[in-house]
Amino acid sequence: MSDFGINEMLDMQRALQEKYKDKWESISPEVGKNKLLWMIGEIGEVIDIVKKNGSEVSEPDNPEREHLIEEMADVLMYYNDILLCYGITADELKESYTNKFQKNMTRW
Repeated sequence: MSDFGINEMLDMQRALQEKYKDKWESISPEVGKNKLLWMIGEIGEVIDIVKKNGSEVSEPDNPEREHLIEEMADVLMYYNDILLCYGITADELKESYTNKFQKNMTRW
């Protein structure tokens, strides 16, 4: 299986936004705050799964693992909506992530 990258996720989110443009909030900076709040809700669902199942949820044969992965996908979907709302490109994110990584590598 190949890597699943930001550009691919952004393209998928654009397709979802286009399909549901008459039902969902539009993608704009004004809507970004709402998307952040929805993402935080999804993160809470991930936390609940981990809280209830502990480290066992990471085991491949645990039935809750699929639920955990699904909720993490929801987090990523909102994350990518947020990138779209603020017009952040994969290249900008990569540059910032790389800079932050390099800074963190020299912290201690």
